[in-house]
Amino acid sequence: MQEHTRAMIAAAAFAFLTGKKVGGLYDHSAGRDRRIAAESRGNQLQGFDGDRGAKFGGTLPEIRDAADGAFISFEVEGAKVRGFDRGSSQFYEAQVADGLVQVYDHGSAAWFAYDVQDADAAQSYHRGAEA
Repeated sequence: MQEHTRAMIAAAAFAFLTGKKVGGLYDHSAGRDRRIAAESRGNQLQGFDGDRGAKFGGTLPEIRDAADGAFISFEVEGAKVRGFDRGSSQFYEAQVADGLVQVYDHGSAAWFAYDVQDADAAQSYHRGAEA
């Protein structure tokens, strides 16, 4: 799965599971900030990947990356999300806790962590980010 797809999944998972807006992500595996925003309302998502200049979103159970033209199935199960990226033909899982999103990419057989930036404040949602 591509890095930008994992970041998009992380932003979407946070927006859907918490009902809060995403104003950016810190990608721990890449060691950099990602300019990505997402917001959900009910079962609909709208988002923008500023690094690629690409919109993403849709209505559950699928979201679409407009730049890649790829669809991603997106199934909310309690505090977790799981699905399938049709672009890479890979499954994924994501979980959200305390402003952090962890995405497991089955194709890479690895976890990827993201701190989520509060869209309405100049800080992370993560409780430990102040330290």
